[in-house]
Amino acid sequence: MSAPTSAVGQLSLNGTNDANGATPQKRMILYAFMMGCSGHQSPGLWTHPADRSRHHNKLSYWTDHAKLLESAHFDGLFLADVLGGYDVYGGNLDAALSSGAQFPVIDPLLLISAMAAATTNLSFGITATTSYVHPYELARRFSTLDHLTNGRVGWNVVTGYLDSAARQFGAKNQDLHSKRYEVADEYMDVVYKLWESSWADDAVVQDPTKPIYTRPERVRQINHKGKYYESVPGPHICEPSPQRSPVIYQAGSSGPGMAFAAKHAEVIFIAAHKPEVAKKRVDAARSGAKEAGRDPTTLKVLALLCPIIGRTDEEAAQKYKDHLAHGSDDGALALFGGWTGIDLSTYDEDEELRATESNAIKSAVENFASQDPTVPKWNKKAVAEKIKLGGLGPTIVGGPESIADQLQDWVDLAGVDGFNLAYTLAPGTFEDFVELVVPVLKKRGVVWADYPQVEQPKTENVTDGPKEGYGVGEKVGITSREKLYGVGQKTFRSDHYASKFTWKAGQEAPALD
Repeated sequence: MSAPTSAVGQLSLNGTNDANGATPQKRMILYAFMMGCSGHQSPGLWTHPADRSRHHNKLSYWTDHAKLLESAHFDGLFLADVLGGYDVYGGNLDAALSSGAQFPVIDPLLLISAMAAATTNLSFGITATTSYVHPYELARRFSTLDHLTNGRVGWNVVTGYLDSAARQFGAKNQDLHSKRYEVADEYMDVVYKLWESSWADDAVVQDPTKPIYTRPERVRQINHKGKYYESVPGPHICEPSPQRSPVIYQAGSSGPGMAFAAKHAEVIFIAAHKPEVAKKRVDAARSGAKEAGRDPTTLKVLALLCPIIGRTDEEAAQKYKDHLAHGSDDGALALFGGWTGIDLSTYDEDEELRATESNAIKSAVENFASQDPTVPKWNKKAVAEKIKLGGLGPTIVGGPESIADQLQDWVDLAGVDGFNLAYTLAPGTFEDFVELVVPVLKKRGVVWADYPQVEQPKTENVTDGPKEGYGVGEKVGITSREKLYGVGQKTFRSDHYASKFTWKAGQEAPALD
């Protein structure tokens, strides 16, 4: 739990002053962090009478959340996912099953169309792995969603971290970490070629006078032949979508993960309990982007935070105690086991974990101890208490002004661009944030008062059939990439690796080697 602070810094968007001579505030990017399960980062909180996450398999649960977030002009909703259960703790799924810790879990991709239909501007970040889905199939899924949302999707690229998932696909365990990223790098080449290079921007003409739908000479095979994907001929089965490629998110913190992010990611997510620790991650990420030939300021960094909000600091502190009491120790230790590979079930309840012979346990627990030196003994209970509200990210507690101050501190001290906000109660955490904190942030000028307006599609000259509806005159909102880089920048920036693949209107097809 972070202590409230009061410093509110001023960060420039572009290094220039506004018309009044004041330095404009840096806008905070706001995402809600959810998953198709109960509790998500706060295992056991489904037992709280105000929580509704047990209804994660009901469509209205998702559409109501989407409408709530759009009402407060959030950038988007980010959806985590796994393809296996947390079975390290105790060597089985019992703790995860009994507590509902990210098991059962539903497919996030199938939620997007409904939420998009209920909103106009809210974006959606979707986790999907490069380990178990063929790139040709994944490319169609994301192109489809980008079409149906009018450009409001992003892909959180993961290689997986659970051996339990690998076993479902016929392997004993996952490939080595470095190999998974090597495979992922080739995977990205395949999907970039499909999204960016198999169709020209001017391939689809839909000219009934000729008649011709697509110009065949402006579509080509990609004929990818690689080490891990020996033959992907193409072309992409979908025409170019509004963004062509989804916004690329990434959350890896290892050496290979950060190298991957430097080359591919437009947004990265980090989890660090203190701004000064986060700053090191931010600086390293931007340095990597610069080395990759990109403008480092265009790599957006979002910090994982879990806010517990009251109308006063005292009310928030009471909420924290109440929510902590509903958390599940077993669920937290199951998640810890999956995240770290460490099984704490074999240790005594009161055993000091910093005194074990396991270097992995010592390292993990010493990290917790450095964050909270007030804990007298780091036993299993203490580890569970540390992570059962908000997971591996920090939990910040306070009234509206205090929460706004703490968010501003993270922007000022860590240099992050915004936040991926986890919840203790769904929808309670987000309702509190929308009702109590967003007005403060808007008053300070650090979040949008409204979504930027974008040009609407040209009016169709309809001579027969329905004059509106059925796709005619559909209202569009701001795309995911425009939220990052400004209205008009729907596709990759020119300094992004994938931009070299883009087949532009009126131009020859670029080389694919």
